Amino acid sequence: MAYLEGKNLVASYGVVPILHECSVEVEKGELAVIVGPNGAGKSTVMRVLLGMLDATSGSVTLDDKDISMLSTQDRIGMGLAFVPQTKNVFPSMTVEENLEMGGFIRKDDISKTIQEVYELFPILYDKRKQLAVQLSGGQRQQVAFGRAMMTKPSVMLLDEPTAGVSPIVMDEIFSNILDVRNAGMAVLMVEQNAQQALNIADKGFVLVSGRNEHTGTGKELINDREVRKKFLGG
Repeated sequence: MAYLEGKNLVASYGVVPILHECSVEVEKGELAVIVGPNGAGKSTVMRVLLGMLDATSGSVTLDDKDISMLSTQDRIGMGLAFVPQTKNVFPSMTVEENLEMGGFIRKDDISKTIQEVYELFPILYDKRKQLAVQLSGGQRQQVAFGRAMMTKPSVMLLDEPTAGVSPIVMDEIFSNILDVRNAGMAVLMVEQNAQQALNIADKGFVLVSGRNEHTGTGKELINDREVRKKFLGG
């Protein structure tokens, strides 16, 4: 069993079915990506894993524990962290204040974790007194990652982290994501830029209409003729 696993997930919004026995998983120290066309159910998978949407069947397990019935807050307390696509920083707060807000649920000293974030993303230390609104897109995403890390999670869930950014910033963000993975965390990412995401992924899941159309390593999926034709433009 994988460290975080959503198995045979079925979910709907009202009477509209979205997920049809969809399965995703990620191990510690691994980057897994979920790709597919618009409306495939990618973000819905994230919502189910986080407990923001109840699955009608299937299960979610974390470190061999079934968390399917737990609240979002309890899942975060057990080690899940989430970086949404938008509104993922407090623009009127400084970098350091954003990190401090990320640790608000902790009762212990968070200063060591803040230092660990600065070690992972040195530019944030240099800009720690700057307002987040004054940062570049890539730097704001680093703040969002760092804030999520303040709860000392074992899994980071990312919803389209490169949406709306330039190719240069996209490369920077992907590099940051690899840094997070290399720090030993499990990273599961929904991403529209399928080619680039699969290039850096340890494993990938291609969803179509809420179903697993293809599953494999990033390299296997990029080299799969059908995946390339349908989803990667050749």
